[in-house]
Amino acid sequence: MQAQGNDFVILDGLHQPLPPIDASFVRKICDRHLGIGCDQLLVLEEHNNADVLMLIYNADGSQAANCGNGLRCVAEHLMLYSMKNIVSIALSDRIIQAKRTEHGVQVNMGIAEIEQTSPQFTDVNIGNLHRVYFEGEALCLDRNVEIVSSWNNRDVNIRIIERGSGETLACGSGACATAMAVWDKSGCDDEITVHMPGGDVIVSILNDELYLEGEVNIVFSGEYF
Repeated sequence: MQAQGNDFVILDGLHQPLPPIDASFVRKICDRHLGIGCDQLLVLEEHNNADVLMLIYNADGSQAANCGNGLRCVAEHLMLYSMKNIVSIALSDRIIQAKRTEHGVQVNMGIAEIEQTSPQFTDVNIGNLHRVYFEGEALCLDRNVEIVSSWNNRDVNIRIIERGSGETLACGSGACATAMAVWDKSGCDDEITVHMPGGDVIVSILNDELYLEGEVNIVFSGEYF
């Protein structure tokens, strides 16, 4: 599946047995030449308090804590199977709710925390760590990076470099982190459209909780040998 060009291989452990998932397997299946190819591998398992537990693996085999676009893709997958209009997905530190809207699929991303600010960048924690650059850019090995090229209170344009996956066409948690950084700089929290190389998403905030909304698409399903 893909959301704004941010693409995922989803292994559904609810409906079929899965092979052992280790870093070597993840790297093989994520390889765009020798495997299927994706930005992240998403593994679905049973959970006692949610419709599913979603485990997130970066293309290099490392694990991630949050993935907004992946959540929206998995939510669409679950809604197609269950015929529900609202589903719940567990991450390592939170359970999120997702639903269909006129703009695609919306997920409640929970509360994000601004950790530090400077004239050049803003650091945001939204389950995973992001650095949003407003001036220049630098390598940041322990965070995902968003690079802002232009912004106002309603629109922001960014590029994305994801830790463990490299430059990607879109990032849902990165869009949310960028919205938080823009709201912090502007002093207002109006709904904002985040423009990424792969497409646009809408980020809004209500009672301190962030909502991410946009289209998702199923590309293909099949069997990996």
